[in-house]
Amino acid sequence: MNKQRFPLAINIILLALVIVWSIPIIGLLISSFRPQDDILTTPWWTIFTQKSAMNLDNYKRVIGGSSSTFIDAMGKSIRSSGDNLARAFLNSFTVTIPSVVIPILIAAAAAFGFAWLEFPFRRLLFTIVVALLVVPLQIALIPVLRDYQSLKLTGSYVGIWLAHTGFGLPLGIYLLYNYISTIPRDVFESAFLDGARPMVIFYRLVLPLSVPAIASLAIFQFLWVWNDLLVALVFLGGTQDVAVLTQRLATMVGSRGQDWHLLTAGAFVSMAVPLAVFFALQRYFVEGLMAGSVKG
Repeated sequence: MNKQRFPLAINIILLALVIVWSIPIIGLLISSFRPQDDILTTPWWTIFTQKSAMNLDNYKRVIGGSSSTFIDAMGKSIRSSGDNLARAFLNSFTVTIPSVVIPILIAAAAAFGFAWLEFPFRRLLFTIVVALLVVPLQIALIPVLRDYQSLKLTGSYVGIWLAHTGFGLPLGIYLLYNYISTIPRDVFESAFLDGARPMVIFYRLVLPLSVPAIASLAIFQFLWVWNDLLVALVFLGGTQDVAVLTQRLATMVGSRGQDWHLLTAGAFVSMAVPLAVFFALQRYFVEGLMAGSVKG
């Protein structure tokens, strides 16, 4: 009887935690569809007890940049232009996709070398890579920025691609090393006996066999880069042409913090892509994280 009650209690606790965690998100989602006057005067849960107008105007203003007219506290009519996050949305993709693909390829190649190839100072170099995991990226921002200024890489996508690649490599190499090192040695020995070169083995054996770990790393890297604000501010600056989504949302909070109806819509625009990536790769997530944790 105790064994049957224990899993039931755990399930009830987990369900309660999910509900508590979901309530603010549900409220944010509902608020993103409500007009400004309703948000400022009534709580979001009143839509369940009374009729409330819900539409897509907030998303149209945030994404499409459409304008609207409202009355200020002095009774004057003010025409407000939209935020047009579409450009920032594309800029985030431009920054994120290369910042995910490049470090994953480099980390996979490095992890394969550390796990199965023999070369001088292999253990020392791998120890240095692991030690870099505890170094906060904030201490490297100013020195790297000075080098970027001399190389004229500030405000360019190439500069932020290189920055995210360098900051993401230690975790990527360590995570993929734990997985690649568990691949049976017979697979590589057979390939070497057949005359296959290391690069051929890497592309035809290591990458296909490491899909779970690569997917887990892709989720971590994508979420980090997509939600990043600090690195984007330092290396891209604040110009609208290259500003990513997090920069535009921060501008909205700073310039019009009272416009909650626009902030809620902008928040969900920012959340949509990471959620889609996570749900698309979630079946690999646990397998990739657990890989290499238990041997023998």
